[in-house]
Amino acid sequence: MPTPGWAPMNTARILAYGALGLPLAFAALPIYVHVPRFYAEVTGMPLALLGLILLGARLLDAGIDPWLGWLADRVPRRRMLALALLPFGLGFVALLNPPRQGAGVWLLGSLALTYFGFSAATVAYQAWGADIGSDSGLRTRLTAAREGFGLLGVVLAAALPSVLAAGMNDGIVRLSWLLPPLLLLAAAVSFYGVPAGPAAPVSHAPLLASLRRVFADQAFRRLLLVFVANGIAAALPATLFLFFVADVLQEEAASGPLLALYFIAGAASLPLWVRLAARHGRVVAWLLAIVLSIAAFAGASLLGPGDLWAFAAICLASGLALGADLALPVAIAADLGERQGQAGACFGVWNLVAKLNLALAAGLSLPLIGALGYVPGGGTGLAALVFAYALLPLACKLLAGGLLWRWRSSLELQP
Repeated sequence: MPTPGWAPMNTARILAYGALGLPLAFAALPIYVHVPRFYAEVTGMPLALLGLILLGARLLDAGIDPWLGWLADRVPRRRMLALALLPFGLGFVALLNPPRQGAGVWLLGSLALTYFGFSAATVAYQAWGADIGSDSGLRTRLTAAREGFGLLGVVLAAALPSVLAAGMNDGIVRLSWLLPPLLLLAAAVSFYGVPAGPAAPVSHAPLLASLRRVFADQAFRRLLLVFVANGIAAALPATLFLFFVADVLQEEAASGPLLALYFIAGAASLPLWVRLAARHGRVVAWLLAIVLSIAAFAGASLLGPGDLWAFAAICLASGLALGADLALPVAIAADLGERQGQAGACFGVWNLVAKLNLALAAGLSLPLIGALGYVPGGGTGLAALVFAYALLPLACKLLAGGLLWRWRSSLELQP
């Protein structure tokens, strides 16, 4: 926790802290959105095998997050963050430059390296933000800055492939080489722009004892359950977005601008959600965003070929809701982590759950729609794609909203 002798976190320092969120999210979009279709088209890998590899890699990645969170409570956050950036950058470049032979092994190995660096960096980064935030309001602003820069990184990653090359796949390959310089620049801004501050309390508890303490917190358990339902609702369309735009709307060339619109709306909405949270509470603001998402998914289920402008409106609405999904739940988790005195352990568990959502979305939705007859680019099985892209997320959002309303009193922590 910040001490009286520590320089206050003014707006410039808050923005400097958030800068590192840009390259982390810049890489996350290709990893979670582009990689499934990229490997299916470039390497010809069957959807079932691709889904199995993605599921296995993501489960292995998620499994180390609690250990990384425990480690982040025992070593300096900034040192752990800096060291994690090297494997992250190297793995990302390798991931998007696969060889002609042995693509399955390459995919698994490069994902493992990328995920390890990304996970270690993310846990340390989030815990660092919880440390330098002196109260709930400041932690919400720090989280919003981190996620705002992250959304800027996502917008760049969404828009640049079509700028860098005529074909999407060639553009993704060229995109991979932009990450290393972005990482160096953003890390310099964050490390030099934010004072080191007081050392975070060091936890000496063993790993299992630390995890037991995390799950003993009833409010944190409830927050995780809401986060699971809400996260699956977000992970399913993230995995299937490119397939939906190409085969249901038949507007493949518009995928980059639509993604950019979605994430720009999310970034633009962050100040609104921060103000609503300050005035009405974070739970109420989050509930409003969930209602907006429900309306968007319901609309998406009704679309067909050529409905580009209607889908653009849906991307705008769901993008506005995204800002709340990114800033508010993790800010509540930061408060709970500081209350426990082990922010690293809490974020280790938090990121484990987030990655399980993504793993299940890729590992189950791709084989499911394949089994139901969907073939990318083939024009068959589109009903299965619409069901997985829009209707399943709609049901998950309804569940998340119901749980959040039921537990609103225990999750609305006071500053």
